[in-house]
Amino acid sequence: MSKTSLDKSKIKFLLLEGVHQSAVDVLKAAGYTSIEYLTGSLPEAQLKEKIADAHFIGIRSRTQLTEEIFDHAKKLVAVGCFCIGTNQVDLSAARERGIAVFNAPYSNTRSVAELVLAEAILLLRGIPEKNASCHRGGWIKSAANSFEIRGKKLGIVGYGSIGTQLSVLAEGLGMQVFFYDTVTKLPLGNATQVGNLHELLGMSDIVTLHVPETAATQWMIGEKEIRAIKKGGILINAAAAPWSSWTPWRTRSRTST
Repeated sequence: MSKTSLDKSKIKFLLLEGVHQSAVDVLKAAGYTSIEYLTGSLPEAQLKEKIADAHFIGIRSRTQLTEEIFDHAKKLVAVGCFCIGTNQVDLSAARERGIAVFNAPYSNTRSVAELVLAEAILLLRGIPEKNASCHRGGWIKSAANSFEIRGKKLGIVGYGSIGTQLSVLAEGLGMQVFFYDTVTKLPLGNATQVGNLHELLGMSDIVTLHVPETAATQWMIGEKEIRAIKKGGILINAAAAPWSSWTPWRTRSRTST
């Protein structure tokens, strides 16, 4: 029987941006020995040089695999994105060259959901301001404008894997959960889907964004949306998309005290 693959010792893996060490362990356990592991991303010129003889490359979100980069990747078989998104990869260029692109859509679902809840608790209690004051030598003992998360209304924009996980965790802390999505979704627990984004913004104490970066989601939070947020409301961006112009947000922040 003729061989259909190179000897494992000749198959080269280029792993960048400090992807998890378990990737190296799994490859070595499978018999692969030609593994280059780097903790950071590479400048474009160096990336072109390194990728020229690589069969597989593992990246996170910082490395940009453009068509020009793929032109130098004559041996490349597949790209592994050790993150949720693939917007750092020119998918059309990869497809034209027969290069498979994989991502890890559930790799940090729980982590992001927990982080959003932690941020919400910190902001509701005014911890960032109190911490800054403490570092300046102050000590704010007052509980004015500090609130429990229990009973607050959480508005989730994008009810995907992270949004649904956040929904369940938030209910466990006593929050009322509402969500907006462009398609009808089956709610988990007692969560309620609302009909439009502005309705969600106006009713929620905390709004959190969990949408992918697409043409439809870029700059989705404009001046009208910012003005729709209830007075004293909190907006947390946990999405990859460039979601807003900062100008109207700064204006709204100054006038919502």
